[in-house]
Amino acid sequence: MTPDIDLSRLSHAEKDALIRSLLLLVGHLEAALARIAELEARLAAVERPAKTPDNSSLPPSTGQKSDRPAGGKPPRKGRPGIAWALEPNPDRITDLRLDACPHCAAAWPAEPQTPQMVYDRIELPPVRPDVTRVRLFGGRCSCCGERAIAPAPAGLEPGSPFGRLIEALVVYLHYAQAIGLEWLRRLMGEVFGLSISEGAISNILARAQTPLGAAAAAIAAQITASAVVASDETCVRVAGKTCWDWVFVTSVCVLHLIRPSRGAAGVRALFGAQRPRVWISDSFGSQRGHADRWQMCLAHLLRDAQYAIDCGDSGFSAAFKRLLLRAVAIGRRRDTLRDTTLEQYRADLDRRLDRVLALPRCEKAADTLRRRIARDREHLFVFVTHRDVPATNNVSERALRPSVIFRKLTNGFRSEWGADTYAAFRSVVSTAKANGRSVLHDLPQASAAVSPGKTYIDQGEQLLQLHSRAIEELATSRWWVPILTALLGFVGAILGAIVAAPWGVHK
Repeated sequence: MTPDIDLSRLSHAEKDALIRSLLLLVGHLEAALARIAELEARLAAVERPAKTPDNSSLPPSTGQKSDRPAGGKPPRKGRPGIAWALEPNPDRITDLRLDACPHCAAAWPAEPQTPQMVYDRIELPPVRPDVTRVRLFGGRCSCCGERAIAPAPAGLEPGSPFGRLIEALVVYLHYAQAIGLEWLRRLMGEVFGLSISEGAISNILARAQTPLGAAAAAIAAQITASAVVASDETCVRVAGKTCWDWVFVTSVCVLHLIRPSRGAAGVRALFGAQRPRVWISDSFGSQRGHADRWQMCLAHLLRDAQYAIDCGDSGFSAAFKRLLLRAVAIGRRRDTLRDTTLEQYRADLDRRLDRVLALPRCEKAADTLRRRIARDREHLFVFVTHRDVPATNNVSERALRPSVIFRKLTNGFRSEWGADTYAAFRSVVSTAKANGRSVLHDLPQASAAVSPGKTYIDQGEQLLQLHSRAIEELATSRWWVPILTALLGFVGAILGAIVAAPWGVHK
């Protein structure tokens, strides 16, 4: 307790000294209050709830998983039994009939016997390489004296000893299942009995770059011509540097592009002057401004609202979350509603949003979220009146999931061509799956390249290859080669124009 001071008994000099001492205390008090405010802010930041996959964009793998309750697994829900379906076209059928009764040993006639039990036994055939030895005969011509050799049949040309099926399997196992070169070499030897070196595997992957790139170019043309495009990106390591794996998704196509930047320049380089009708993405800046309309991912906004609720805001954030859930529920019923009904629902959602934005807020996270929503409110409910637009960007995140797994297993790529080949392969595989096609069935038919609808075979490119091969063969034959070379060059120029033209993608 500070003792009472009788100021009437103090002299002027004593009063001045007391005032000077109090002024010093006032300065210390202001510094202490500022320090207290700083410590309170730091304490509030520490006590703020942690970011989790439920209230932020963190991946599910970073979340803390709860322990399974003790007492074993919960009882399984009852459902009708389902037996293994019999193969409609078995390779062989084994019929066994009784010769005698197993109980009394009496002879059993063959005619009255009927099938009492029918089942399949499934087994893999013996796995071994199928080797075709090609011997091209020839010799020296008795007429002109020139040497000649028999032409190789289609599919058995000189070059790599490995066929298209092996090349497609190597590309699939490396890029789809993330099996490294050493383990892939061991797998091919131990499982398939095929002796192949890591260098041969690397050459197969390098040769796959051209056909995969051609297929990816066809997919890119389909993507840029689409009216609704969803997009997302994730980081990837290429040659020791951080790059970005961009994905663009439509209803029938998926395109992966690995670029060194996360900026919007990569998107503008792909689409050029073309603009889709609607773009679906998160709120990252480089995802904006690429289409006439933009649909914000409501899943990201739901997590942001949940984080503001976890921080203690029970007014605006909770009401905004309920509004988003209502909009998602309406979107799930779009197929059963008329266009006029959807317009009314859209107007009702806008009126409800006005009331939600006027609610009080008690947290910084809620204020930040409210400013974002007030700025981008016109992009929240685009999907309500556009039936082909989803409410979330989940389709892009699912398309990026294999790339994330590949990054975690392999730690990225050692070369740029490897990254580009993977992006093209992932585009081809995801597009084939989106169209319900078997990847391993189509890859061998096009030298590991598949189009959105069917095997991608560029006929113009094949004709150009035949043209070049004809020139090489004629160059070693007769004196009239220059005339034919000029003529074939003219034909090659026409074919080159055909190849350079944009090739459509047919289902």
